[in-house]
Amino acid sequence: MPESNRKGDPYLSFKFRVELDGIWSGGFSEVSGLQVEIETEDYREGGVNEYIHKLAGPARYPSNIILKHGLLDAVQLWEWQQAIVKGAIRRQSASIILMNSAGKDQWRWNCRDAYPVRWSGPDLRAGSAEVAIETLELAHRGITTQSA
Repeated sequence: MPESNRKGDPYLSFKFRVELDGIWSGGFSEVSGLQVEIETEDYREGGVNEYIHKLAGPARYPSNIILKHGLLDAVQLWEWQQAIVKGAIRRQSASIILMNSAGKDQWRWNCRDAYPVRWSGPDLRAGSAEVAIETLELAHRGITTQSA
């Protein structure tokens, strides 16, 4: 069955890309932290003892977006992080785009006003042949979604 006709099948998580301010930003091996929670407030109603009302409060984003990728010669992400270290806060939109096996966009998560808050370099081991992985953690002001 052609990919476009399989509406009931769940998307696979292995093929995605990351864009910063609409520009493709390299191949990432892992993205995590796509979370949103709604805070609740308990409200006890007099005479009602069977339950406590849970009133919806503001949305919060309990986790930063964590991007992992193989270390490359490209220095844009490092330079962005270093500008933050020097006090030049430059927020960018960040998008994580999930693709199907044919490379067509299927789903998009947009993170508003993101900027790096943590960078981790690779673990280096002489006896290993693993890819050197760099990690960048982004704070943001909210996540929106859209299907392709």
